[in-house]
Amino acid sequence: MTSLERVRDELANYEHPFFDFDARATKEGVELLIRSKIPEVVSPEYKITLAERDIQSSQFTWSFQKLLYDCLTDYIVELFTKNPMT
Repeated sequence: MTSLERVRDELANYEHPFFDFDARATKEGVELLIRSKIPEVVSPEYKITLAERDIQSSQFTWSFQKLLYDCLTDYIVELFTKNPMT
């Protein structure tokens, strides 16, 4: 299983009513993408690159879950900072 397949396989365990999750291969590793399902958002996409060593770690499943939730939290904060509710 490639690193990209491993990340996508793990992402298949997660779904969210407001966000889509995806992954794509880059020269630096695998890029995790979080996209808003809500149209016309100021920041439509959040990205982070996962290193090969992290993906191949025996603790990947647990560390990935924490990373995904941390990234999702950062993305939500970023959305509200750029587009504050009035």
